[in-house]
Amino acid sequence: MTTPRHAHAEGQHVATDLVESRRTRICGIPVDVLTMEESLEAARELIETGKPHQHVAINAAKVVAARHDPELRDIIESCALANADGQSIVWASRLLGSRLPERVAGIDFMLGLWELAADHGYGVYLLGSKPATVLKVADVARSRGVRIVGARSGYWTPEEEADIVADVARSRADLLFVGIPTPRKEEFLHRHLKGLRTPLAVGVGGSFDVIAGEVSRAPAWMQRSGLEWVHRMRQEPRRLVRRYFVSNLQFMLMVAQDAVTHARRPS
Repeated sequence: MTTPRHAHAEGQHVATDLVESRRTRICGIPVDVLTMEESLEAARELIETGKPHQHVAINAAKVVAARHDPELRDIIESCALANADGQSIVWASRLLGSRLPERVAGIDFMLGLWELAADHGYGVYLLGSKPATVLKVADVARSRGVRIVGARSGYWTPEEEADIVADVARSRADLLFVGIPTPRKEEFLHRHLKGLRTPLAVGVGGSFDVIAGEVSRAPAWMQRSGLEWVHRMRQEPRRLVRRYFVSNLQFMLMVAQDAVTHARRPS
């Protein structure tokens, strides 16, 4: 077991050599051309620097949101690691000539990081979801050998935000997982990255609800077929119908436009 670094020096969002040399763009948004295994290795390297870094998971809805939200787009640009969370991102890369090797689903990446944390003794802080849910997630993580150094719900007032940042910093966490919606999680992490003093901060969206058993995950065949969104929409139709139908249509149009532009470029 290696000893986790706790210097937490304040620094820029510096990617590893592995990431720096293998970054592409999907509709103008950066995505790292990495497998799950390579992404976990890149994450380990970032953690071992002891400096703060932010991870972002890229899916169709986030690409569309970033097109209309300059602040979100700038935050994504600053992230040290950007993975293809959605299968549609992988398919789009093939149309656009960059060929991402595979989907790096956010929940699977989180579980891989838990395994990394258990192996290396990294401290993990969980921030997000409802109070009872995040405590369930902490119990699951502990059962897998993860050292949990803090757990707090994703509901807070603006006045409480500074206390949350201070609590994470005091915990000396090596990994911070934030389970709140986009763009709130990206903005929170970007705004407080240095103050959190966490080598790797990872936004995980609704993964806590799945881990806690409150929401089921799509069968493997639906994940492979890019239909996980259908399963999720059936569970939360009022919240997700607009997001998936409207965002997916907009994303397809954006990819089609980029594909035409790509085809017209001289070889």
